[in-house]
Amino acid sequence: MIDLILHLFLLGVVIYFIAKSLPGIYVEGFGTAVIVAIVYGLINVTLGTVLKFLAIPFIIISVGLFLLFINAFLLWLTDQLIEGFEIDDIGTTFIAALIITVSDTLLAWIF
Repeated sequence: MIDLILHLFLLGVVIYFIAKSLPGIYVEGFGTAVIVAIVYGLINVTLGTVLKFLAIPFIIISVGLFLLFINAFLLWLTDQLIEGFEIDDIGTTFIAALIITVSDTLLAWIF
């Protein structure tokens, strides 16, 4: 349980720093970044799992690149659900999704 809380907290830190360093992403504060991490994690576990299962042929054909599209869609969905979190355009969404996916994978390996 502590591992999950620490994982989400550190993912919130990553999201907060992405918002501060990438133009086009706005996070109201650190608390909002942690909420974004929690909501993104829940969406990724539920809807993301279903989408990844259904997209297995596309993931195989694209050698995993299609996962970036799925993760960008999940990040966009998170943006639509949370008031204090805004992403301006699709390019920024893809860059942020790539950074968040790599960070989340590294955090999953650690915890």
